[in-house]
Amino acid sequence: MRSAVLFLFLLPCQLAAEVVTSGLHRFRIETVAEGLENPWALAQLPDGSFLLTERSGQLLRIDQPGAAPRKISGVPSVVARGQGGLLDVAVHPNYAENGWIYLAFSKAFDGGAHTSVVRGRLEGDRLTGVETVYDPPADQASSGANHFGCRLVFDRRGHLFFSIGDRGGPTTPENPAQDLGQAAGKIHRITDDGGVPADNPFVDRPGALPSIWAYGSRNAQGLVSDSAAGRLWETEHGPRGGDELNLIRKGANYGWPLAGHGINYNGTTITEQKSQPGMEDPVVQWTPVIAASGLALYRGDKFPRWRGNLFAGGLAGQRLVRLSLNGPVVGSQEVLLQGTGRIRDVRSFDDGFLYVVYDQPGKVVRLVPE
Repeated sequence: MRSAVLFLFLLPCQLAAEVVTSGLHRFRIETVAEGLENPWALAQLPDGSFLLTERSGQLLRIDQPGAAPRKISGVPSVVARGQGGLLDVAVHPNYAENGWIYLAFSKAFDGGAHTSVVRGRLEGDRLTGVETVYDPPADQASSGANHFGCRLVFDRRGHLFFSIGDRGGPTTPENPAQDLGQAAGKIHRITDDGGVPADNPFVDRPGALPSIWAYGSRNAQGLVSDSAAGRLWETEHGPRGGDELNLIRKGANYGWPLAGHGINYNGTTITEQKSQPGMEDPVVQWTPVIAASGLALYRGDKFPRWRGNLFAGGLAGQRLVRLSLNGPVVGSQEVLLQGTGRIRDVRSFDDGFLYVVYDQPGKVVRLVPE
């Protein structure tokens, strides 16, 4: 069990500035696309074009920065309500051979909605051959409109990890995040076609869902794999206080709502316990919250002194935070952007730029070295 580390380094920057000077690099902001409606996630195809989801249910393709987005047809119907809708998009690591595109979205079930994952292939501007990769048990659907998650990420072995939020469950021990028979409040791990790996931690536990990799998560909206080090990093929303950066470990319990740093939105106490035996503490916790959403590990060569750093976006906090790493430990934090809009996603692609998706105002930008 580790102690949480809290940093409060605030270095306000202006998006309108021609050049932004950070502690390690100077960069410009370049617009990739704008005039979007609640964009949620960005992926890049091998040809350099982009796929972008909008929460309302639109999947867009952008051929290059500044090009007009084109709508992709054939996307499954989504429940676009509250925090639900079309969420993450991911490209299979062997896309050049198999052409698979993965989507996470809130899907209608009898009596409500829950988080689902599908995959399909692009034929021109149409998604074809769509098939379900993961559905939760249909009887676990909720009429609530909160905490669907969901982020998708592949590891170096081709396994697909994805997050599902606790669906707004109660801040009591009855929250589904602590129930291994519930899909909500978990990090799941499956094969690329939806199968369950034999070495998942709860495969042989009676009553547990075999896809669960880790549990006790409130609403994870940042997830990234450090393939070289074999680590999986996650950021999640706390309630009023207590946003978290976690290092996700096989079979681990991350405490929600039995341990944490936040309180209820009405000011009442959720738990007196910041830490619990047998539960993982966050590597970093943010109070006040940044409403953590979107997480990237920078691997490029255009910002060499950022290589190996994490970049976390914030919605309510309207921040882009750089976290330097020393193995599994966060060494420092730097706020690169602040007050520039609600940041929904952050991505690092092979082209070496760092991409930022703004929920409001709806646009995509990238950081370009100066």
